[in-house]
Amino acid sequence: MIKVVRGNPTPEELAAALAVVRARAAAASAVPSGAPTPRDAWSDPSRIAARPVPRPGPASWTRTYWPS
Repeated sequence: MIKVVRGNPTPEELAAALAVVRARAAAASAVPSGAPTPRDAWSDPSRIAARPVPRPGPASWTRTYWPS
């Protein structure tokens, strides 16, 4: 059930909102239950550890955020 709390939407606006809700529900039901979601992959700390940590070198001061 969708309830309009504020405003006076037109029938076209309600139809557009309902289409978005249905599309999101269909996309959520299409994902397998054990598959990681993009949000899970983004927040996974191992993705950060997979990249090598940069080491300071002789010209490392040139890669700072200070304006030149």
